Amino acid sequence: MQTVPASSGNAFAATGARNPGIDLLRGLAIVLVVLNHLGLRIPLKQSALADVLPAWLLSRLNYNGYEAVFVFFVISGFLIAGNALRRWGSLERIDLRAFYTRRFARIVPCLLALIVVLSVLHLLGVQDYVIHREGQSLPRAIFAALGLHLNWYEGRTGYLPGNWDVLWSLSIEEVFYIGFPLVCLATRRRGVLVLLLSVLALSMPWTHAALRGNEIWQEKAYLPGMSAIAIGVLGALLAAHWRLPPRRTSGLLGWLGAIGLIAATIYGAAMWQLFRDGYLLLLAASALCLLLACEQRQRRGPWQPWRRLDWLRSWGRLSYEIYLSHMFVVFAVVRIFRLTGDDPRWGCLWYLLALPSCWLLGKAVERWLSLPCERWFRARLLHPRAAAGAPVAMAVD
Repeated sequence: MQTVPASSGNAFAATGARNPGIDLLRGLAIVLVVLNHLGLRIPLKQSALADVLPAWLLSRLNYNGYEAVFVFFVISGFLIAGNALRRWGSLERIDLRAFYTRRFARIVPCLLALIVVLSVLHLLGVQDYVIHREGQSLPRAIFAALGLHLNWYEGRTGYLPGNWDVLWSLSIEEVFYIGFPLVCLATRRRGVLVLLLSVLALSMPWTHAALRGNEIWQEKAYLPGMSAIAIGVLGALLAAHWRLPPRRTSGLLGWLGAIGLIAATIYGAAMWQLFRDGYLLLLAASALCLLLACEQRQRRGPWQPWRRLDWLRSWGRLSYEIYLSHMFVVFAVVRIFRLTGDDPRWGCLWYLLALPSCWLLGKAVERWLSLPCERWFRARLLHPRAAAGAPVAMAVD
């Protein structure tokens, strides 16, 4: 496999290690997703926290899960395109077999395990896991999840149980990455690729607005989510050909990103009134500014911002595992909460049980499932010699 030497000038050549700033952003996004799914069932604004914190702030903590997924989309495009640039020098030289193998090794083992567990729970009739909506069935849900159109299936038939529902974003992301390397190889010219990605990125407000009338499909349609991924890819291309800017420029990007992210999440209602469907573009652009600032800082040497937030960075490192598994914890905690009296004033205390439990389950999934499976598949599909006993290094994806 062709790699890029560190001296080639590629911005990603020297940044193969994990970026702590990006892990921090990813950790914030997954925490917001978990808070959202808890808040739909145990709202913070009805708890004792409302005595000391404004209700609007508690609501924003609970209801930014959708926005957090869009941040994930931007991060995904930035990291995967950046890693491709580091490995092959340009997107026009992507190795299809290696690219698809890496995606398969990372995504499929956990996805298959989740589908098997959910299918067993459905067949056993376990509450919260039974697919019972008219027009839905277990075989069709399995086919939608494996066929990467669960978002479309929900748009037509309604929401699936929570553990199935989280797979809507995976459908969007992986459909993008099936086509992405093919488009890169077909265009062969960076200018054409950038033009196509720019059109897709800027289409976000219009494609989102055009889907009004079906709330589920408007939230989970392919094009708006792919637009966010395209923004991340464009950011990776920019970072790869951008000489190290002055510290002030990186700092300005960081501040612009932070202000935009706060505006789109904490003050989402005001941003909606101001930008309408364009607020998602503001959100994605703000996430990209933060990613560029983190990338530029990483190029200056090792760094570890805000060590007291190491716990949040650990959430970022486990974001995929936590995303797929956290609804098991949410349903269990909500069930116990209701059995113990269902007093909303004490609902905030249950978050103290749910959040660390989500992390622990994600860590267990990583240790016992995703990491061993990823290593096994990469060793046998990418590095046949390693399968015979030679060690294989794991890249950061």
